[in-house]
Amino acid sequence: MTTTAAANPLLQIQFQIPFDQIRAENVEPAIEELLQDTRDELNRLTSEPGERTFANTMQRLDRLTERLDYAMQIVRHLEAVVTTPELRAAYNAVQPKVSEFYSSLPLNEALWQGVLTYSQTEEARNLTGVRKRFLEKTLDNFRRHGAELNPQGKKRIAEIDVELAKQTIRFGENVLDSTNQYEWVIADERQLAGLPHSARAMARASAAAKGLAEPSWRFTLQAPSYLAVMTYLDDEGMRRKVYEAFMHRATELKHDNRPIMRNILELRGEKARLLGYRDFADLVLEDRMAHAGDRARQFLEDLKRKTEVHFQKENTDLLAFSGKSELQLWDIAYYAEKQRAALYDFDEEALRPYLPLESVIQGMFEVVHRLYGISVVEKTGVPVWDPHVKYYEIYDHSRPTGSHLVGAFYADWFPRENKRGGAWMDTLIIGDGQADPHLGLICGNLTPPGQDAPSLLTHREVQTIFHEFGHLLHHCLSRVELRGFAGVNVAWDFVELPSQIMENWTWEREALDLFARHYQTGAPIPAELLEKMRNARNFRAANAQMRQLGFGLVDLALHRDIPPDSNIDLLRFARDMLQQFTAARLPDDYAMIVSFTHLFASPVGYGAGYYSYKWAEVLDADAFTRFQKGGIFSREVGARFRDRILSRGDSEDPAELYRSFMGRDPDPNALLERSGLLTH
Repeated sequence: MTTTAAANPLLQIQFQIPFDQIRAENVEPAIEELLQDTRDELNRLTSEPGERTFANTMQRLDRLTERLDYAMQIVRHLEAVVTTPELRAAYNAVQPKVSEFYSSLPLNEALWQGVLTYSQTEEARNLTGVRKRFLEKTLDNFRRHGAELNPQGKKRIAEIDVELAKQTIRFGENVLDSTNQYEWVIADERQLAGLPHSARAMARASAAAKGLAEPSWRFTLQAPSYLAVMTYLDDEGMRRKVYEAFMHRATELKHDNRPIMRNILELRGEKARLLGYRDFADLVLEDRMAHAGDRARQFLEDLKRKTEVHFQKENTDLLAFSGKSELQLWDIAYYAEKQRAALYDFDEEALRPYLPLESVIQGMFEVVHRLYGISVVEKTGVPVWDPHVKYYEIYDHSRPTGSHLVGAFYADWFPRENKRGGAWMDTLIIGDGQADPHLGLICGNLTPPGQDAPSLLTHREVQTIFHEFGHLLHHCLSRVELRGFAGVNVAWDFVELPSQIMENWTWEREALDLFARHYQTGAPIPAELLEKMRNARNFRAANAQMRQLGFGLVDLALHRDIPPDSNIDLLRFARDMLQQFTAARLPDDYAMIVSFTHLFASPVGYGAGYYSYKWAEVLDADAFTRFQKGGIFSREVGARFRDRILSRGDSEDPAELYRSFMGRDPDPNALLERSGLLTH
């Protein structure tokens, strides 16, 4: 007996999601029913008699899990942004079953034979464009996930996938719980020396929200609070205490990720070897732009060689500036900020009054209106998961048929204790960009409003908003008929191009004048302050680059260089590698790697793929030169980027899409030049 959608809001796809009706108790019955419905549809797909066609085989396969995907995306999302013990338990109960089902699809012999049979038909041989690519990639994907294994091999792959789902969920939960267990409450204002007004106001608001006695200032390990302490607080002892708590997250007995990380690495390695690959990197990169672990490593090592000399000079200069004999990890951001102020007479805090969140968002919408002929409109009265969440609709005005809705999204910008850290974009509904609109979301952990001011952002936070909105545009401007190839369903070393290129507009005067306005007077950023900001743009750029290169290389090393069943100390292994990318000595118990959710909080995620950020940064630095030459608001260049990149999803090889936009391969020196690191 099936449940009605009215009784369970997760059962039917609804564009306006009833977040106000979804409860933890809806999760398990909905997912059980959707799993059974999907299995029934799979049985119909594989058993129907008659000739195989694209419509009855490939299109049905593309839409097979649509309702299940929708429900799981909502549950996964709510567990990330408004988690409760009940919701977490429900999610943990269904995720292994769903993972097992997804993993079973390429291992399903009847489905594999159906796709193979179709591939040998006359219709299949005459396919072109995205349909041809879909068939070819489906065959490759099934093989890469075990379709040609013997029954014992298929069984083991399925077991590994279920266990990876469990272990990676636990990894992320441990990081969240460990982060939330730390707080520091200060009652003596003298201990706040060095902190700017914005950080004090944020800490005071946090204390008030907890009902603490006045005067109190509360600090946590959430990004806005943690970064303020590291960058500005004069009290070195407090900086050290906060830093060590941050770097030791997920090592406590109750939340210890060390055995979980080892297990994840072993499972990933076993899966790769079962499927005939040298290691997990070669498995996951085969279908990406880098294609193999060796090429990804060579790419990072080449950037490292070109960056090292600048890195050493920056660190020598900072040590001399500090006047200390040795810098500690909790000193770096503090003295770097002092050095930047001395070199460029620039204080990032001076920008905050000019970067109120609402103004930034409206200005960003105007930027994309000018580039892509779209408008973004807030809509009220829509159910949301938290009162601070906003909902927007995107209308396209570039078509001869007139304005129409192409997508909508939710925006959730402020930190909460029941919300995971970081910033991200996610999909909820994949449309076709024609008759059916897309639905997505963007989340962050930005500086919240104070008691006496709105949310006033750092420039880095503004870049974060533009970055996530770039991903959102990639999703909402997609015009691909097949769900699995639409929007952000592209190679992970290509997916960051649309997001990272958006950050460039946050440095341009013409764009800044659309949104960087003083929250009290409406005045634009003074020319002198903007010049200082831009002059300081590449301050310690080599350190920023080396940090990312270190993460990318340690990621590849963990997935490529640890022998099976090795007893190697993984924390020491990671620490020893990361030392060469760090401006101060790392302690023996340095444990950052066990809170690295990018690598270990999902079965694949950025595992063996963290290099993708730098790979895509090369693409974005190069691609933005086209806008610089044509005009940063050029509708012609914008239309070309929209047509060749944003609307195409994975309908063509990403290298071909890039060439079709730029007319050539990427210039590998574009990133070094933009960062001021190109040695002539």
